[in-house]
Amino acid sequence: MQRLTGNLVTKAEQRLDDFRRLLDHARERIGLDIGFVLWDGSTLPADLPSGALALAIADEGAVAALMRRPNLETLLNLWITGRVDVRNGTVFDLARIRPKVRTRQFVKTLDKRRLFATLAKFLLVPRGGPWPLSNQPKEAPSDGSATENKKNIAYHYDVSNAFYKLWLDKEMVYTCAYCTDWNNDIDRMQLDKLEMICRRLRLKPGERLLDIGCGWGALSCYAAQHYGVSAYAVTLSEQQVAYGQEKVRRLGLQDRVTIELKDYAAVEGEFDKVAAIGIQEHIGIDNYPKYYGTVQRVLKNDGLFLHHAIVRPAKRDDRDFRRKRPEFALLTKYIFPGGELDYIGNTVTMLERFGFEVHDVENWREHYQRTCKLWHDRLLANYDAAVEEVGEVKTRMWIVYLGLCSIAFERNTAGLFQTLASKRRRGASGLPPTRADLYR
Repeated sequence: MQRLTGNLVTKAEQRLDDFRRLLDHARERIGLDIGFVLWDGSTLPADLPSGALALAIADEGAVAALMRRPNLETLLNLWITGRVDVRNGTVFDLARIRPKVRTRQFVKTLDKRRLFATLAKFLLVPRGGPWPLSNQPKEAPSDGSATENKKNIAYHYDVSNAFYKLWLDKEMVYTCAYCTDWNNDIDRMQLDKLEMICRRLRLKPGERLLDIGCGWGALSCYAAQHYGVSAYAVTLSEQQVAYGQEKVRRLGLQDRVTIELKDYAAVEGEFDKVAAIGIQEHIGIDNYPKYYGTVQRVLKNDGLFLHHAIVRPAKRDDRDFRRKRPEFALLTKYIFPGGELDYIGNTVTMLERFGFEVHDVENWREHYQRTCKLWHDRLLANYDAAVEEVGEVKTRMWIVYLGLCSIAFERNTAGLFQTLASKRRRGASGLPPTRADLYR
């Protein structure tokens, strides 16, 4: 037994030494400006300063897992459990020092004999654990039913109101903010966003506003307080409804704001203005006719509709567009189940197909880049409180999701548009001759 134990230790030490040599070889080939902290506490390079940016690998099982399934899903599992982690930095630092060469090109530069000989030694090493994402249902678009919509919304938004309060603004707005100055803080940016929505809809006292996918009720309360409208707001998140209804009572707006747990497609009545701020992402491409048809049904003939949604760039054809990149598939599987994004050309096309006239289309991509960065930084600053509220796995998942979303907006692989439309009709639209009133 003593001899067997000694052999095992020797093999483990040899794997570690070989892996260290492989990392050093890889760093040299691509000039990677990052250190490594390995599971025995050693560093690469050996004289790595204590405050230097580094990737920490907690155990050799993490290497074995990545070797057997070298994909983003494996890396995400390892990341959210802390088995692979970044020291003295964030995902933004990793993105900054990321090699410019593609992965395939990088692999071609490596010594293949050394690569495969090293990795082969990890073949029989147990992958370890835990693997908290292993029981997640297969990623699939929403079928559009109220039942599935509620389940998908609950997964993301019913995490904990206290958790979201740690990193959202004072009004609890969880959609792209608006920067009148790039240096504004999140509270100012979200108030400016609420104000811009109200101006763009040209809200007037006494009008009825429908707020679909209302979140925690910030827009409806703001519009009632500052523009004198009567707001009807719906969401499928039970925790959002509870928070929003309490806020309405606290502000004394019971006679002007109603927040209910209801699927958007079940809304009845007629409204002067309709705001859909960040709901389309949850609907699913195949269910767009129901979405646009619902707004067409409830909007008055002289009303205005503000559509606010994240988009992806268009592809060569719609079939190609429906194929999700691996990172986007992870987002919709583990963060926004059932979610899909449109492209702005299709948004305008669908509006026209369903009898709308499009008046304004404004790109807020850079605004969302900053919004997500601020959310990321605030959640990271409140890390311990977040872990206490929802656990470390959920906290780490949300931190990496917010960081990668900001990077996606910065790299222009995702965008955000506000689109204003009305029902198509003859004669004047009722809008002012310029847009000066939006920026007064």
